[in-house]
Amino acid sequence: MEKETLEQERRALHWLCEAPFLGAASIQKLGIYFERFGNLINIEEIPLLKAGILKKNQVEALLEWKQAYGESQKRYDQLAERGIQFITPLEKTYPGRLREIHSYPMGLFVRGALPEDDKPVLAIVGARGCSAYGEQIAREFARSLASEGVQIVSGLALGIDGAAHQGALDAGRATFAVLGCGVNICYPSAHFRIYEKLTQTGGILSEFPLDTRPASKNFPMRNRIISGLADAILVVEAKERSGSLITAELGLDQGREVFAVPGRITDPLSAGCNRLIQDGAHMANFPKDIMEFLGIKCQKELIIHEKNVNCLAKKEKMVYSCLDFKPKHLDEILAKSGLGLSECMGILLELELGGYVFRSANHYYGKKLE
Repeated sequence: MEKETLEQERRALHWLCEAPFLGAASIQKLGIYFERFGNLINIEEIPLLKAGILKKNQVEALLEWKQAYGESQKRYDQLAERGIQFITPLEKTYPGRLREIHSYPMGLFVRGALPEDDKPVLAIVGARGCSAYGEQIAREFARSLASEGVQIVSGLALGIDGAAHQGALDAGRATFAVLGCGVNICYPSAHFRIYEKLTQTGGILSEFPLDTRPASKNFPMRNRIISGLADAILVVEAKERSGSLITAELGLDQGREVFAVPGRITDPLSAGCNRLIQDGAHMANFPKDIMEFLGIKCQKELIIHEKNVNCLAKKEKMVYSCLDFKPKHLDEILAKSGLGLSECMGILLELELGGYVFRSANHYYGKKLE
């Protein structure tokens, strides 16, 4: 396609992707039927109805949407100065993995970069209201895998998503967030620091036009892109019914491999992961389990283990042995250790300052991973 024609098609696709009544599949079918997306700018009602792609109310909406073409072009022309790219399937830079999925996005708004096609990609998803243990696991898996060249994709949500992005950033490697809103909106706002770092180390992408506010209906659409960009999906913590399981199921439909971190059968946050494993997902105990699937040779032992406690004093070792990776309440630690409140809290503080223990809300303490 000639450069001038490509630019005309990109502009037409930008206009079509901004139409709130059109989905990716409909836009693709229209482009194929009418041979060029640009032909839709001057299309009339009868040919649209004859095509049988859109319902009558959608045809009427598209005819009215032609009036918005001029304003759409103004927004298109402002993208570059705002540091945003608009990438379509007509271009070589469009992610190759996304081309493989059903109803792939007909336009991506991108801040920063996109995942590279020639490097492995892992999507890490899980519960927003995750446990401190799950957050540690997600961060450690992401850090370990990213340090070996795996690109990490997630959704910037609270909990597991944010921990996965942070783990990759800890390794100084690229990580990518797919949003359920416009790329010029940081959602959730609590992750603004990660959001800003992603524009420098990785990227932020969305199929939703700029200024689109986050809405519940957007996230299933967002999830198909997260799974579509990846070679494999890792679910760290998920309840029996959750968006993370939807992402995993979408991934299976797209031919992606699914991994899940197992958990206690009594823990609601592990119910979804345990069911995935029961249904045939790969069990992920260590990062190397995923490394082997991705065909990466481990350069070092990637086993999650406890810190070396040989240098600790006797009572510190004893209190440390009362803990687990899943945080325990102070009352449980006191009962198990037999120590008094003041002495036990003093030891826990020393362990925390030494990097052996982390403290979560309301006097819960857990072992910190190396």
